[in-house]
Amino acid sequence: MPMTVATSQKLEPNQQSRVPRSKPLQPPPPRQAVRLVMLWQNSVGKKALMAVTGIILSLYVIAHLIGNLQIYADGEKIDSYARLLHSSPALLWVARIILLVTVLTHILAGTVLYFEKRAARPVGYQDRANIQASVPSRTMFWSGILILGFVIFHVANLTLGAAVPGYEEVKPSVNVPAAFHLVWASAIYIVSMVGVGAHLWHGLYNLFNSLGLRNPRFTPALRTGAALVGTLIALGNISIPVAVLTGLLG
Repeated sequence: MPMTVATSQKLEPNQQSRVPRSKPLQPPPPRQAVRLVMLWQNSVGKKALMAVTGIILSLYVIAHLIGNLQIYADGEKIDSYARLLHSSPALLWVARIILLVTVLTHILAGTVLYFEKRAARPVGYQDRANIQASVPSRTMFWSGILILGFVIFHVANLTLGAAVPGYEEVKPSVNVPAAFHLVWASAIYIVSMVGVGAHLWHGLYNLFNSLGLRNPRFTPALRTGAALVGTLIALGNISIPVAVLTGLLG
């Protein structure tokens, strides 16, 4: 009776069963990062970011105006105020970085929302007669660009001393009149402050809606209050170059 001998066959490398290797588990992203991404992925979240950053920037603009108006008191008072701001360079740079991040977030969110809105309606309205929109609301994007350009000019002008005759470090009592005696510099400042006032007018009114705090009963008061704040801030800032040009200052 023939005997069969079982022979073991060696599998080729490509015939060997492949055991899937499990990938190492990645730690989940921080909850804060996930929330920020979710916030950015929808228009409501971007509007909320614009509202929060807008509040911060509005408070800064108001504080900046209050400080600037000290020039009407006497030169030493506003110079002392400037020295106080520069007394702690580390703290000053922390404030500048926070302000810069706030500005960039506000600009980025606003720009994305603007183009998303245009993409949603690529064809404009044929009849705008029935669309209730104020001039500040229709020009928010362009007034924002104007303000960005002004901020760059303002920092170069009164912080770094560009185009300021006889510039002195931390001496606004000398630098402000010297800068605004130049008619073109005063004109840039005045036009820019009109843009700031218009931007604040609509921005302050609209931020309550962006944060879900709008109530129809308070809409007229909010609209009036936003217009008043924007107008007062614009006029307060405009008064300084006008006072210099008319000889009341400097």
